[in-house]
Amino acid sequence: MFGLSKLFSGKSAEKEPLLDALAAYRSSAFAIGIEAQWVKEITINTDKSFKVKLELPFAGKGELAQIEEFVSNKLSVSVSIDAEVSLPNQCCFKQIKQIVLVASGKGGVGKSTTAVNLASALEQEGAKVGILDADIYGPSIPLLLGLQGAEPKTLDNKNLLPFEAHNLKAQSIGFLVPSDDATVWRGPMASGALNQLMNETDWGELDYLIVDMPPGTGDIQLTMSQKVPASGAVIITTPQDLALADAQKGIAMFNKVNIPVLGLIENMSYFLCGHCGEPNHVFGKDGAVKLAHRHGVPVLANIPLAIEIRESSEQGRVISRDNAASISATYKNAARVLASSLHYQQTQNSSVEILITED
Repeated sequence: MFGLSKLFSGKSAEKEPLLDALAAYRSSAFAIGIEAQWVKEITINTDKSFKVKLELPFAGKGELAQIEEFVSNKLSVSVSIDAEVSLPNQCCFKQIKQIVLVASGKGGVGKSTTAVNLASALEQEGAKVGILDADIYGPSIPLLLGLQGAEPKTLDNKNLLPFEAHNLKAQSIGFLVPSDDATVWRGPMASGALNQLMNETDWGELDYLIVDMPPGTGDIQLTMSQKVPASGAVIITTPQDLALADAQKGIAMFNKVNIPVLGLIENMSYFLCGHCGEPNHVFGKDGAVKLAHRHGVPVLANIPLAIEIRESSEQGRVISRDNAASISATYKNAARVLASSLHYQQTQNSSVEILITED
């Protein structure tokens, strides 16, 4: 791959230090720096400062401040960076570009709460995002998004309109079945209902669709994994040995159906003591790290056992949208790493022409 500076010649050579600095930036999401084809426009201001416009192929706008600081310090000159997120046009389902399954080997590990916050974090990173509640027997998305009691709507009597909350498009069996009623369905009927929700919802254009999978590795999970053209899966676990054993089964299931596991999220990872402020590993320590190393996948995040998460969830607020909450940054970083992992896994790098202007 050519270096960024080789895309320029003549008068534009004075921009080479900037381009090299962008290429040198590294983080968990930007594993190989800012690639050539992402730089769409460079403006040199009269004071010799730079203004850069990027087009990111994955949700990652939340890291622009760090990139600006890195490049500015490296060049000892002011650099401002703006970006848009534009995933490659190839779609895996209808007008949906990437589908990510969020799963767990067992219930009670905070899978649905994590799925909602991950979806919201991707949206805040610049993407168009939807979430499908595939947990037929225990749908949680209506509560988590503050949409209890919402009734489904259709414009053509064929396709359902997705619900919208917190800039997310959402669909759930919980919108079709009364919240105080039980969904008593056998596996084939439940799988059929999920297929209808997926296929008969007018999702429109989405960069990412997050699917909140049912817990476990049974018939419904297997059917969904086989019928949904998923780009990858994220496993939610806690540090407990029992949860990790079930998470291992989830990884094995996705391996069998050839869906790549993009990473693990360890929920309820630790509890911060209200008196001393030290982390207390109530359910064990480093369980997800060991499991991730065994399978060669990253740990996307360690989410604490925090009352703020529980309170926000029960009130239909999404805590990853609360910039004052420290946990918000953790969800957003996980979203960036997830999005970049999908990009690096599925696309190849190619050079494109960069537009340069001067004022």
